[in-house]
Amino acid sequence: MNRPLISALLALAMLAPEGAVLAQDRGAVERQRLLDLAFTIGESHALRQVCEGVGDQYWRSRMMRLTQVEKADQAFDAQLRDKFNTGFAARQGQFVECDDASRQAEHTVARKGQALSTRLAQSMRNASASAPAPDSVADDGAAR
Repeated sequence: MNRPLISALLALAMLAPEGAVLAQDRGAVERQRLLDLAFTIGESHALRQVCEGVGDQYWRSRMMRLTQVEKADQAFDAQLRDKFNTGFAARQGQFVECDDASRQAEHTVARKGQALSTRLAQSMRNASASAPAPDSVADDGAAR
């Protein structure tokens, strides 16, 4: 279950100030964290599909929402999408059935995503603690 990553993405979205620095204008460390998060969401997408089926688009829709919230320019948006696809490809086919091993991998990736999201949220909180929050990246209704 990826509840840690869902919670972290929700916190990230709620802390992202409206009119804040655009994704492509962030510092190098934050940009890399966003790219690492996109990769991790791609991994989560592949691992979730092992148990939920190939039609499951839960993490893909969260990635699309993340790119909307970040308002990345075309070049950085392409990098985010490429990282998502690379993460997906890295985990796709790794597990042929839903079992303890696939669920453990999903949990491990969720912890990695949670750590990345928490660090991004902390840096955004430091940048602008009092600005209004945008819509959420995650919605609890689609969670497992």
